[in-house]
Amino acid sequence: MPVNEMTGGEALARMFQAFHGGPMFGMGGFQLLPFYDAARRLNVDHHLINDERAAVFAADAYAKITGRVGLADATLGPGATNLVTGLVEALNAGTPMVVLVGDSHRGHSWKNMTQESRQIDILRPACKEVIRIEQIERIPELMRRAFRVATSGRPGPVVVDVPEDICHATHGFEPGEFAGDPATETIPAIRCRPDAASTERAAALLAAAERPILLAGGGVHLSQAADTLAAFAQALNLPVAHTMTGKGAIACIDPLSAGLFGRYDRIANDLIAAADLVFVVGCKLGEIATKRFTVPPKGARIMHLDLLPEEFGRTTEPELALWGDVRETIAELHRILAPQAAAIGQRQIPYAAEVARRMAAWKAGVVDKYTSEEVPVSMARLMGELNQRLPADGILVADGGFAAHWGGLLFDTKRPGRGFVPDRGFASIGYGLPGAIGAALAAPGRPVVSLTGDGGFNMMLGEMETARRLGLSFTIVVVNNAASGYVKALQHLMYGTGAYHASDLAETNYAKVAEAMGVRGIRVEQPGALGAALEAGFAGQGPTVIDLVVTRDPAKMLPGVDNRTATVKKGDRIA
Repeated sequence: MPVNEMTGGEALARMFQAFHGGPMFGMGGFQLLPFYDAARRLNVDHHLINDERAAVFAADAYAKITGRVGLADATLGPGATNLVTGLVEALNAGTPMVVLVGDSHRGHSWKNMTQESRQIDILRPACKEVIRIEQIERIPELMRRAFRVATSGRPGPVVVDVPEDICHATHGFEPGEFAGDPATETIPAIRCRPDAASTERAAALLAAAERPILLAGGGVHLSQAADTLAAFAQALNLPVAHTMTGKGAIACIDPLSAGLFGRYDRIANDLIAAADLVFVVGCKLGEIATKRFTVPPKGARIMHLDLLPEEFGRTTEPELALWGDVRETIAELHRILAPQAAAIGQRQIPYAAEVARRMAAWKAGVVDKYTSEEVPVSMARLMGELNQRLPADGILVADGGFAAHWGGLLFDTKRPGRGFVPDRGFASIGYGLPGAIGAALAAPGRPVVSLTGDGGFNMMLGEMETARRLGLSFTIVVVNNAASGYVKALQHLMYGTGAYHASDLAETNYAKVAEAMGVRGIRVEQPGALGAALEAGFAGQGPTVIDLVVTRDPAKMLPGVDNRTATVKKGDRIA
């Protein structure tokens, strides 16, 4: 059997190819040069990024939309440590990812090597697992391990740490060693269901409930379960509310949709309070979703389905815990309830109609917000234009902070599936632009719009060069309020008018900034110009930056479209 002599870097590149990896984002250094050389020769789909944090954000968005493993790389030291924020986003959001990191030459480690740090200690709590390669011949084995860990159980990022001497050394590999397990190319690699007794009990509880409600989290999308869940809800006339990451579990325009629940709800919190059964599906019930742990109310009857048993009882004690994959468990419940489904659905018609009436009344109450002519342009008007103009297959990427809150509350998906991509695992600002890059690569031909604040855009301006270099087409809306708007709004609510510190930005024309970077920029100062700007972005070749001038009044920066006044106590947050 002939032996293939190659560097460790080439062996790594061949393993990424063995898993049919999608786009990989990174910034190289000496430690990974053999990998970069092999990526060039083997035509690995690899792209230079301008900031390692952006690399992980782009890989995260790609993985969220496709379900495939996101890929990134970084050199040692500052390259590795720059990954941390993005890795924690992926870890908390359950995003499958394999990240290659160079490390110092083992023969000289801890002798003040350039850029050397205890990077493994820094990265370990930010990811699902760190795998360090100490022997070149183990590269195929350990790369298979990385993909398996990233896609099995609750998905997450895996860091593969490669010392310089391993990457530059050579070894004779057998041709058959470079093989990957196709099951671990996408999530979920392995599916499981709760035990039969628990599933039967869950079915009985659903069949008996008169006012049930399903609370869908991001686990629905990790399980690729949106279509399955939507069919189940429709068969039983079961209302569905969602978290920000759970948006799209059913279409927002479905009559059974109760919209966002928790901190920013429409009608869902009242429905949860009146429910006789709360079915939590793929949701961690964290602070935002529970309105700081007050939703569902104490005493609520809860059953909780999740793939991570550690989540059971973390914030709310369920009557019934269902440990399993969302799609398989919902499909099994549907099968068990099939003989009764028609009767249950018929019985639930008045309840389902009540939900639809409440949602219609809510929408009627805010229609003037969606169509507002106020100047500066209101965020609600932006969301109204997006609801009207973004096609059903369109994708909205939402940066952290109020961009996600406005999008979560007012953007309506038109079909089941992940059409709304917020970074809620860590809610870091700066996700909007690299997230758009990942989304555009994940879904060529689908319109991609990204919503970011001026602060988040400032962080990632360099990635406009990346987007232009890659020839990507998407629209990024920069919400220009000349402030760190979320912080300024909180300062206003907590301390009153004028009590602002370190929350104002310099007035900047981001359309001109975009043009200076070689991409199209459109400045929008009047609401009537917004629709045409969005249409131009959808039809354009290459990135389009819409510089949207919105209110400078901190009292109007956070969503207030449900006409309620937020009550804020010191030490509390409203979002």
